[in-house]
This record gives sequence, C-alpha cells and structure tokens, in this order.
Amino acid sequence: MNLAAPAVVAVFVLAYVLVFLEERLHLRKSKPVMVAAGLIWILVAIGFGLENRGDEVHEKITHVLLEYAELLLFLLSAMSFVNALVERRLFDALRARLTAANISVRGIFWLTGVGAFFLSPIADNLTTALVMGAVAISALQGHKKAIVIALVSIVVAANAGGAFSPFGDITTLMVWQKGKVEFFEFFDLFIPSLVNWLVPALVMSFFLPKDRIAATGEHVAVRRGGYVIAGLFLCTIAATVTLDHVLHLPPFLGMMTGLGVLNLYGYFLHGWESRAFATIPAEEGREPFNIFSILEKVEWDTLLFFYGIMLCVGGLSAVGYLGGLSAFLYQDLGPTTANVTVGILSAIVDNIPLTYAVLLMDPVMSHGQWLLVTLTAGTGGSLLAIGSAAGVALMGSARGVYTFAAHLKWIWAVALGYAASIAVHIWLNAALF
Repeated sequence: MNLAAPAVVAVFVLAYVLVFLEERLHLRKSKPVMVAAGLIWILVAIGFGLENRGDEVHEKITHVLLEYAELLLFLLSAMSFVNALVERRLFDALRARLTAANISVRGIFWLTGVGAFFLSPIADNLTTALVMGAVAISALQGHKKAIVIALVSIVVAANAGGAFSPFGDITTLMVWQKGKVEFFEFFDLFIPSLVNWLVPALVMSFFLPKDRIAATGEHVAVRRGGYVIAGLFLCTIAATVTLDHVLHLPPFLGMMTGLGVLNLYGYFLHGWESRAFATIPAEEGREPFNIFSILEKVEWDTLLFFYGIMLCVGGLSAVGYLGGLSAFLYQDLGPTTANVTVGILSAIVDNIPLTYAVLLMDPVMSHGQWLLVTLTAGTGGSLLAIGSAAGVALMGSARGVYTFAAHLKWIWAVALGYAASIAVHIWLNAALF
C-alpha cells in the first residue's frame, strides 16, 4: 500500500461528500472533484517519490488521461448532435404530437414509458427523461399522483433502455470503449432491460385512474434541417459502429468525424437562414443556426466532472486500494454478488465512478458477468430519485411534485424489476457465464 493512501482516500471522500450535497450547497459537482483530482495525484507523486518509484507516476496518470480523452471526444460529439436536435425543435414537435391525441391517463403513462425506453438507447437517458417528462407533465396536468407515477416509470425506462446500448449511458459507453463488451453484444441485455422497466410499470399502472385527457391544440414545427441532422446523427452512429467492428478504430473517431460533417452542414444551414431572415422576420430572439452556439450548450459541468472523477478513481487505483477492494468483492463475495452490489450502490453513489473502478480493477470474470455489471450499474440508480441523472433532472423540472420521497414510495416496485432483470439475464444468457 502506498504511503499516501490514507490521505488520498480522505481527499476523495471529502470531495464526494460535496458532490452528494450539490443540491443543498448549489455547488456544481465538477468543482470539488477537479480540485480533488489535482490533490490526489500530488499525493500519489509524493508517496511514489518516497518509495523511489516517482518515474511510474507519469505513465499511470497518462493512461487515465487517455481514457478520459476518448470519453470526452465521444460525448462532445453526441451532446452536440442532441443539442442541435433540441435547437431544431425536433423533441418539442414530438412532445406536441403525443399530447395532441385524446387518450387516457394510462395511455400517456404507457406512451411515455415506451418512448423513454426506445429513445434512450439513441439519445442519452438524461435527454430522454426530460423530453418524455415534459410530455407527461403537460398531458397529465391536474393529476398529481399520475404525474409522479409516470415520472417514476420514465426514469426506470430511460435507465433500462440505456443499459442495452453503448449510446444510452456513460457506463455502457465506458464498458464498450474498454473492449469488455462489443457493440452488438449489448443487445443480449435487451430482454433483461425490458423486464427491468416492464415489471414496475405493470405494477404501477394498476394505481392509475382511468380518466381520459383532453387533447391540446398545440402545433410545433420542426425547423429547417432538423430531420437532416437526425439522419446525420444516425449515420454517425452507424459509421462509428462500422469503424469499430471492421477496422478496430476507437469509437471517438467515428463520432468526431460525424461532428465534422455536422459542422459542414451547419455552414450551409447558417447561410440559408441568414438570407431568409433578411426578408422574413425570424422568431423573436432567435439567430440563424450556429454550430458554435450549439457547442457552447454542451454540458461542460458533466464533462469536467468525468475528468475529476476518473482521475480521482485512477489515483485510488494507483495507491492500491482498488486491488484490495477487487479481491474482497470478486474473490471473497463472488462476481454475481459483487455485481449486484455495485448496482445497489449506484443508487447512492454515482454509477460512473463505480463502473470505472470495476474497469480499473479488471477482475477475471465471464462475459456474462461483464454484461451483468453493465446491467446493474445502468439500472440500479433507478431505485432512488438521486441515483441517476434522469431522476435528478426530473426532480428539477417537476419541482415539488416529483421528489425524493415521492419516488421512494415506489422503490419496492422498482426493486422487483431490478431483481427480475438480474434473474432473467442469468437464466436467458446462462451460456455466457
């Protein structure tokens, strides 16, 4: 154990306490972990220096930084595409069309749940939850209990849908980029993920009223180029998968190439709207499409949080703590118990550092176990409202209605789905264990 190990752990714990208190302190989560990352590696360097191993520090931190760089470039591209689709009002148009139909409360519940489950694998679970949450809140006005139940279902569906796609969650992306699970192998988790959402959804649906919702007359038009950008996003995903599968190129390369194509298309779109706005009044407060304005709206707090947390966890690995933890979890408890525990912990501790810690531990386990930890880390956060980005986002957009306590009332139903999905995976994919 490195001499600096106790101090490294103390800094990490302090930083994570501040992250956990983000909502109360109004302190962005990236700030404490970025400072902690610097302090931890200073301590690591001092400890290694005292052991005459100072030359190893540069190699260790460079390895962690390279992994972060690949994640950063991938997410920068994906977030830019999603933000461009938001700016072109594609998601607003989807929301308007769903709320225009004269359907029942239960119909809205199932439409938003299904939409969240199948949109999340393409977009991220945070964006999916916000889009489908807006539909539910808009359509179910006056039905507070129904809104809460629908939002719980949306959180579970968004997290479950993201678990069977590398594009659906940061954890699946990390597992894919690390080469533990190939792109098409994630689809082995489709049925377990579906069960993860469907079981609590079926249970909760019995508590919904049978009232019908009055249709709204809202119409939202997709701005010029919106469908083209959606097509470019799908082509970028296809190209990324192809380059990874055929040429073994890292996923970030395909995504960044797609972002370059979006930049070129943005040049022509900007020119067309500039000329059009010269003769036709633009929407109030709106400027022509500008790709750099889109890039400014990327969630930099999230990206910088990933930087801090990956370097912090890398520091814990460097001083030997993850090796001891790996031996306890995966040798003493066994991989199945360990992976289920990781999922439960992700409801309290963010699933990103947990997944990255498992990847750094790199325990010897079967392909089925790697799929299991992907499933549990991706869906365990649904147990609590604070356990996933989707839940935290909806707590903000439905403040006072969807709360920690409101979600907690349904933890038993979500837990049933969590346990059922694990059982289905172990049974269905038994040959992979």
